Amino acid sequence: KETGPYPHCRQMPGKSEGIITMKVQRPDPQTEALLKRLAERGAPPVTELTPVEARAARNPLFVELGGPPEEVADVWNQSIPGPGGELPIRIYTPQGSGEFPVLVYFHGGGWVIGNLDTHDCLCRALANAASCIVVAVDYRLSPENKFPAPLEDGYAATRWVAEHAGEFQGDSTRIAVGGDSAGGNMATAVCLMAREKGGPSLTHQLLIYPVVDLFSMDTASYRDHGEGYLLTAAGMFYYRDHYLPNREDGKNPYASPLLEKDLSDLPPATVVIPRLDVLADEGTAYAERLKEAGIPVTCLTYDQMIHAFLNCLGEVEMARKAVSEMGSLLKKAFERS
Repeated sequence: KETGPYPHCRQMPGKSEGIITMKVQRPDPQTEALLKRLAERGAPPVTELTPVEARAARNPLFVELGGPPEEVADVWNQSIPGPGGELPIRIYTPQGSGEFPVLVYFHGGGWVIGNLDTHDCLCRALANAASCIVVAVDYRLSPENKFPAPLEDGYAATRWVAEHAGEFQGDSTRIAVGGDSAGGNMATAVCLMAREKGGPSLTHQLLIYPVVDLFSMDTASYRDHGEGYLLTAAGMFYYRDHYLPNREDGKNPYASPLLEKDLSDLPPATVVIPRLDVLADEGTAYAERLKEAGIPVTCLTYDQMIHAFLNCLGEVEMARKAVSEMGSLLKKAFERS
């Protein structure tokens, strides 16, 4: 049965491929219970906090929601040269031997919050699920470092990985980029930069509920799911205003990849879309634009999930299932490269 605004988006229960546009009004019971517990804590919304206060309040919360970290073969921190000075990264190596494919990962948090620790559990889980090295990037945050500074860090880190992968058991011919929310935005923009700057060559892009339009910010999902969940419509405006020097920068395709006229010659993509998310419609639209440009795209759509559900590995069973599914798709992508 065809549903939703796009004529060839079909509901395919039990399948990984295809875009599911069936709308479900309520989160799954585990997510509802989590949201109730968080509401009972009475924490102020991010829009009432300064960026420093938001980091102090939200970063420990996301560490908590991640649950016990999975074991991997090795984890180590180091710093690499970046456009603004030393750029911290964390490298996760899965069990096994030989050269591993590499996923360069950019954490979410609206470019304002988040760090290596908030996404430690997710990066460990992805390394195990995809049997790949994950290089997490601790890029500069806004508003202290506005657009395009965080993105420049992301691109510099990706180039560094391509040049130095062999030093940490990585395969420089199999490099993917990925990220969630603001990090998904950065992954899309790094792919555009790599195309325009002549490298590095990228195998895949893993876009987890990505921000792809910081200009219009007016979709049905903004109106339908803009309150009551971990990310609100007001929160998105808060993050945008801290990230962009001015509203007109939202027209720049590096800030709003959905506005890029030419999406050809980009890596194949996996796009993860929780339907109860203010960003659901723009993520779906970006997947469609990639398809129209001839880019192979697989959409993983989760009807009863909310934004940032993959930070809730310790609370929501579907988050763990989603990581497993993403890992399987990444494995296949690396095998095809």
